[in-house]
Amino acid sequence: MGDRPKRPLSAYMIWLNETREQLKKENPGAKVTEIAKKGGEMWRGLTDKTKWEKKAADMKEQYTKDIKEFEANGGSTDAGSGKKRKSGGGGKAAAKAAPKKTKKKASSEEDSEEEGSD
Repeated sequence: MGDRPKRPLSAYMIWLNETREQLKKENPGAKVTEIAKKGGEMWRGLTDKTKWEKKAADMKEQYTKDIKEFEANGGSTDAGSGKKRKSGGGGKAAAKAAPKKTKKKASSEEDSEEEGSD
C-alpha cells in the first residue's frame, strides 16, 4: 500500500510557485514573508487568473481520481491520525491558557483583599 495522495495546490499556490523566483530577483534581500506578502498583493491585482484556475481544476480532478484508486486498493480513508494530533495540541494550548486566567483572577482578588484590610 502506497502513501495517500497529497491534496492539490490552489490556483494561487501554482501561480506563486511560478512567480517566486521573479519576485526574489525584483526584491533582493527580501525576507520570505515579504515575498509572500508581495505575491499576495500581486495575485489580488491580477484580472485574468484562468490559466492557474484551469491548472488547479485539472490537479483537483487528478487528485479525486487518485484518491478513489487509493481507497479502492485498500488505502485508509481515515486521515484523522494527523487531525487527532492537531486537536490534541490545541487542547493543551487551551489547558495552558486557562491557568493564566485563573492566576490573574486570583491576584486581582488578593489585591482587593489587601486594600480592604488596611
